[in-house]
Amino acid sequence: MASVKAKPKKKAAATAKAADKSGRLADYLLARAPAEDIAAYDAAALERAGELASRAVAAHKKGESVVAVDADSGVACDGRPVTVITVVNDNMPFLFDSILGEITETSGEPTLVTHPIVTVRHGKTGVAEVLGDGAKEDDDHDRLSVVHVHIPRLTAEGASALTERLRKMLSQVRAAVVDWKRMLARLDQAISEFRYSAVPLDKKSVAEAIAFLEWLRDDNFTFLGMREFKYVGGEESGTLERAEKPGLGILSDPDVLVLRRGTEAVTTTPEIRAFLHGPEPLIVTKANAKSLVHRRIYLDYIGIKTYTSKGALAGELRIVGLFTSTAYTRSVMKIPYLRSKAETVISKSGFDPHDHSGKALINILESYPRDELFQVPVPTLRKHASAILGLIERPRVRALVRVDQFDRFVSIIVFVPRDRYDSVVREKIGAYLKTVFEGRLSAYYPAFPEGALARIHFIIGRSGGRTPKIEQSTIEAAIRDIVRTWEDALSEAAEAAGSDPALKGIAARFPESYRDSFSAAVALADAGRIARINAANPIAIDYYRHAEQKSQQAALKIYHFGSPVALSRRVPVLENIGFRVISERTFEIGDEGTGKVFIHDMELENSYGKPIDLTDGGGLFEDAFLSVWRGDVDNDGYNGLAQTAGLWSGEITILRAYGRYLQQAGIPQSQDFIAAALNRYPEIARGLHALFVARLGPTAEAEGVVAAKHLKAKIKDALEEVPNIDDD
Repeated sequence: MASVKAKPKKKAAATAKAADKSGRLADYLLARAPAEDIAAYDAAALERAGELASRAVAAHKKGESVVAVDADSGVACDGRPVTVITVVNDNMPFLFDSILGEITETSGEPTLVTHPIVTVRHGKTGVAEVLGDGAKEDDDHDRLSVVHVHIPRLTAEGASALTERLRKMLSQVRAAVVDWKRMLARLDQAISEFRYSAVPLDKKSVAEAIAFLEWLRDDNFTFLGMREFKYVGGEESGTLERAEKPGLGILSDPDVLVLRRGTEAVTTTPEIRAFLHGPEPLIVTKANAKSLVHRRIYLDYIGIKTYTSKGALAGELRIVGLFTSTAYTRSVMKIPYLRSKAETVISKSGFDPHDHSGKALINILESYPRDELFQVPVPTLRKHASAILGLIERPRVRALVRVDQFDRFVSIIVFVPRDRYDSVVREKIGAYLKTVFEGRLSAYYPAFPEGALARIHFIIGRSGGRTPKIEQSTIEAAIRDIVRTWEDALSEAAEAAGSDPALKGIAARFPESYRDSFSAAVALADAGRIARINAANPIAIDYYRHAEQKSQQAALKIYHFGSPVALSRRVPVLENIGFRVISERTFEIGDEGTGKVFIHDMELENSYGKPIDLTDGGGLFEDAFLSVWRGDVDNDGYNGLAQTAGLWSGEITILRAYGRYLQQAGIPQSQDFIAAALNRYPEIARGLHALFVARLGPTAEAEGVVAAKHLKAKIKDALEEVPNIDDD
């Protein structure tokens, strides 16, 4: 009985201990969290978050990682459910920024982030005790990194996918950290081989390569992976093959590809062979893959040639990692490899480094996109630096293109007027560049150096095939069109047309909505019509056709002074002429002082399904509309004869009069019926009008009898072909 009574006591003690551990860890979790973030949670939610974190910590074993993504966490932030992520790992470099980079890039913006480093004592099944965040690590105690993040709620599938990505990233972090010393040792070996072996390269270039590799080793590069390749074959057809030695760091995983096109690994290309057999000891470029460790940017790639003891090409030592901040902030003249490029460009320019042009050139090299400076060949750098130097004296649009020697991407440095640059312009230029180079926009880096120009460095990634060769002048012309403002286009159009300056002044007042819809040349034409209207003559119209419209479609602009024209007044007139109004938009121009003008732009369609004839510039339909507007003719179905029979308003009036006389004579059909019949048989309608002219027109006495007789016969024949005049 005693033993039976002891069990509840042990269970209660264990529960109390677990609760104490949970509460203690919760305190560490929240100790450094911003107060404004904590304020969005109630006490129960924070307690639940602490329980989830404690559960993850308790499950941790030395040398392993715990990734707990609780999609349905039971935690809410400002009343909205959140997914709670807890990642527990032996404390090591790169953990926090790597984890946060994965979460924010793929799964959402965090609502809470906290990262205590706690000292624990591990037991057989996991963490037995949490000692605090200030205790020291020793043989019995370990330091754990606990990254605790809340994000908007994920689905179960989304949580599972994030878990797998975090595990993959953590394996790369661990591999990079564990192999760090071995990578430095292999780098030292490469330096020694360059220094003491029979390397068949220019001694000055080799000395600079040694200095560069030593500079990398001195905390200027974060080494993440190394892999060795051996070269098999001759200069024309040799290939690089992966060496038997295992890779180091993230390149210990054979599935991590550094050079590739699309998803295919790039092993050996003519460009790679050209480098291996060329005069340079090493190459600096960008890998295709983004780093999962430390910073979410494309990995920096350094390829170092290796040689046999007899000086024969042996292969390549491939290094990937990330340049540290010093590579971007220190003067190019103090960084090996870069300084030799800069010194070569300066010496070949012929400028004294102490005169104006020499100092300007040095400033250009110092401010040149640093990642690009590491990669660009000296001849290309000279050309580009000279082009940028020319922009100081005459700022203009400029595009400096460099195609990656492995055909994986295109680097384009674009200069545009600073006052024309914004995010819309940048997006348009990026869209243009990815289209002409048949790739994708991988990255862009805007900068604003001194002067009138903004600079944007675009990287266009490519997946296969030869990079299209596009002339610089073609690219720059396209960019000029993109950054050209509507005012620029208006000035050019006015100058080309020799327009009255007053018209340009009217067009300059057109609203943004109009400018987004019409060109400057069209605006000048519209300004000309607006200039002709006033309070005494308040209306003008223009029929036209958009380039994308079909033959049975057209558009109409109504310009009205002082007030808008109601749809109820416009649409019935157009419908009687034989148009269907598909859409309309209105633009308001001017103000009370200058006199407001309203432009109503409408899309029309022929109600009869036939082409709309605008060969006369729309004069026929303008006559039909304005005749009704002025009250010269009735607004009725007879006006459709302008559309069907091509009759002018005065000619239609004659047929309308016939219809009125017939009604007075007592025929039972209505005027609408008569108008519809005439529109259905336009040849007969034209014949009736021609018969009237033949009998009563100016030439009736001389030619009318013969013409009338011929017309009557033609009309009679046409009527014979009508199955039933009452047919609708």
